[in-house]
Amino acid sequence: MKVCLAGTSTLQYNPEIVKQSKYLLESFFSIRDFQKPFIKSSDLFILDSGAFTFMSVGKKVDLNDFTSKYIEFINRNNVEYFFELDIDSIIGLSKVENIRYRLERETKKKCIPVWHKSRGKDYYLEMIKEYDYVAIGGIAIKNIKRSEYKYFKWFIEEAHKHNCKIHGLGMTSIKELHKYPFDSVDSTTWLSGARFGTVFQYQNGGLKTISFKNRRTIDYKKVNNHNFMEWVKFQKYADMHL
Repeated sequence: MKVCLAGTSTLQYNPEIVKQSKYLLESFFSIRDFQKPFIKSSDLFILDSGAFTFMSVGKKVDLNDFTSKYIEFINRNNVEYFFELDIDSIIGLSKVENIRYRLERETKKKCIPVWHKSRGKDYYLEMIKEYDYVAIGGIAIKNIKRSEYKYFKWFIEEAHKHNCKIHGLGMTSIKELHKYPFDSVDSTTWLSGARFGTVFQYQNGGLKTISFKNRRTIDYKKVNNHNFMEWVKFQKYADMHL
């Protein structure tokens, strides 16, 4: 399993540390110049449009212009793996599909379509026949509830029957990653330590958290650096064992 570390735009003060991660995911909405070399140097770099984040906070967006810039970035930087603009809940599936077709036409590449519960089972089965890489969305925002994680097994098995890879968007539960063999996932959880006053410690295929007694003493840059490297250790474990 490839665990893509996301949110590395926050490490602009220490770009060298990002090189330690083989697998990265970044949003077009937040990518910085220092990250662009990693598009080619990483073993896997996936680009997310960031459109949902941008639009869900009430920003006014000219979707045509946004899509044009997304396409231009993909072409200029030769991005191999990128998600569609899976903003079904904002503009509807039909418009999402139209944007997807434009993305693929103007980049001359297949994007990674993102399945959401609202698309239904049959839509997923069609996706995995047509594409060699798909994603499951709605995990991070809890549209897919933890009680529904048991269905991931079916999604993964069906994808693999068709030689299709599957990505779990925002799938960060270490316990669940041991259960469900996604081909790739992404996580920004390494950033949560600085927010909540904890550090991660890699241990035997897992990550334990240790809380600070006094959060006022936290050096956030040091905490982020430490937590990033502990997640790199887990990334290496997942690469070999999950």
